[in-house]
Amino acid sequence: MKNLFLVLAVLLLPFTTNAQDSKGPTFGQGIFDRVGKDSTWGMEIGARMQLLSIAQWDKAEDGGLTNPEQNFLVRRARLKFDGFAYSPKLRYKIELGLSNRDISGATEFTANAPRYIYDAVVMWNFYDNFELWFGQTKLPGNIERVISSGNLQQVDRSLLNSRFNIDRDLGFQLRHHFELTEKFLIREKLAFSQGEGRNVVSGNLGGHQYTARLELLPFGSFTDESEYSGSALKREEKPKLMLAATYDTNQNAVKSRSNQGAYMRSDVGFFETDINTLFIDAMFKYQGFSFMAEYAQRTADDPVAKNSDGSPTGDIVQVGEGLNLQTGYLFKSNWEISGRFTNIDMDKDLAALNRQKQYTMGLSKYIVGHKLKVQTDVSYLSADTGIDELMARLQLELHF
Repeated sequence: MKNLFLVLAVLLLPFTTNAQDSKGPTFGQGIFDRVGKDSTWGMEIGARMQLLSIAQWDKAEDGGLTNPEQNFLVRRARLKFDGFAYSPKLRYKIELGLSNRDISGATEFTANAPRYIYDAVVMWNFYDNFELWFGQTKLPGNIERVISSGNLQQVDRSLLNSRFNIDRDLGFQLRHHFELTEKFLIREKLAFSQGEGRNVVSGNLGGHQYTARLELLPFGSFTDESEYSGSALKREEKPKLMLAATYDTNQNAVKSRSNQGAYMRSDVGFFETDINTLFIDAMFKYQGFSFMAEYAQRTADDPVAKNSDGSPTGDIVQVGEGLNLQTGYLFKSNWEISGRFTNIDMDKDLAALNRQKQYTMGLSKYIVGHKLKVQTDVSYLSADTGIDELMARLQLELHF
């Protein structure tokens, strides 16, 4: 932790020496925004935090509520550095997580160190509409995961995302876009990655991960790329729609959720199997109305991990499918009501996670867009195996 603060102090030093001589950006546009004298580099530094309160109850047999639980926590605390180096065509992004939830997950595969780094990626626009990415960042997976946690429509992401998302990894990405007609925009995204998630330093244990995503925008671009932002804050004057599909295959994967979840160990090392994930999603916005839909499916060549003699190890690949539907309406007062339905249908071998349905109603007040907002929601979880639950959450987001 001491080394982290030393690094941050060195990074911030150039921006603090002349603080009295210059004014910073407007609220929500970063803490500092500087460009070199010869315009060969630029950097913007931002910070944000989410303060969350959760209350949860189990549903009793008589229909009442029992086993109350309550928790306050710093859900997220992040620092972000982005800009360009040498040329505006060569961009970079660094994002660090500081809360306990952000950095948790230290293992022998991360050198037993906290996982501070979320993004460390360089993006090179090397030709026309082609861009090459190298480093650690989000893979082009389901839309809900790619939307920043600071730009969500409700307090947090859905159960579909927690069960199926492919999150971040280290490797290369190639991105391209073109206009099929004057308004019909098409984007293609390809990724080749290590396949074991973020901050892994132990080397590749299984095979590699390959991801392809295709996005169709028949009515043209959303305002300020708001297809990757919750709510209809841009109040599109004309209907905007994005239809997309992602296919991801992780060859010889050694973790129970592709590049996420627990490592699957056997008596001779690690159990390996090919894991495939399909996402189909859509985003629609018009004036104050928004609608998002996601479908996810995960399969595996052999979902039951085995030892060398064929006996099961107890680890199981989390295969199954999920559906998430979410909608909201933003009033002119910047109050928004939203609703979400999520259905999870895991494989029958995953008894604890077999079938779940969650219904969520949300209320948000956007004070300065997503940069300063208060959100609350109430969720009812119905499980085929287990106890139904009621959950209420309240969260403050502050983003400089």
